Amino acid sequence: MVGISMNELTTYRWSFEEDVQQYVRAGYDAIAIWRQKLSDFGDEKGAELLADSGLQVSSLLWAGGFTGSDGRSFKESLEDAHEAIRVASLVQAPCLIVHSGSRAGHTQNHARRLLVNALNELLPAAQQAGVTLALEPMHEHCAHEWTFLTSVEETLTLVSQIGHSQLKIAFDTYYQGLSSGLVESLMQWSPHLAVIQLGDTRRDPDLEQDRCPLGEGIVPLEQIVSSLMAAGYEGYWEVKLMGQEIETTDYQDLLRESRQVVSRLLNARV
Repeated sequence: MVGISMNELTTYRWSFEEDVQQYVRAGYDAIAIWRQKLSDFGDEKGAELLADSGLQVSSLLWAGGFTGSDGRSFKESLEDAHEAIRVASLVQAPCLIVHSGSRAGHTQNHARRLLVNALNELLPAAQQAGVTLALEPMHEHCAHEWTFLTSVEETLTLVSQIGHSQLKIAFDTYYQGLSSGLVESLMQWSPHLAVIQLGDTRRDPDLEQDRCPLGEGIVPLEQIVSSLMAAGYEGYWEVKLMGQEIETTDYQDLLRESRQVVSRLLNARV
């Protein structure tokens, strides 16, 4: 079943409770939960609110930082990731977004080894909880503080080498939507995609991640959505917007207009 979801990063100023109430009112099928908002509200209480609202969960973000780039030790990052898997199971999130952490002074091989070691430890717990770990590659201009994975191809190679059914990729059209030869590649990538995050921009991605409302930028969203649906993708479509333009937009208008755009994109393929 195709579902339209809103990512809580989009409505940055709202609380978790406001997000749930407003997303339901705007007709969304699901919510992409930001752990910080959920934690502020209370994990158990949040799970109860979601159950009462009927709103599904498309993903939980995020866990990772296994290279130590955010100041935590490898052990601390692993412990946090195990907790994130528990929370994902609690709120019935099908996938947990994972950011590797930047190279942080390591060689590329060592950074990769740290990530692989972490995933090998976490995947049995994820499988037991019924949660997919979704590695998120970022555009090189956005990745500095978050990940050393900057392309779908290198991320797919790592996923294939580990070869675990609970390990997939989160595909963000803001980060990857302007890549050359993208549409041709989507058929190959589709079986490995856990969730699609829909973002748009008026210019090439940068550190500030200045996204714009869907359909107003240069990302070929119609081609991307059409290609992924043709390839058999049947998961959630998350609206993920942030940046100065988004912060000065009325959130209720943004919810309504974003849902209209995604519905139009999906219906154009039907």
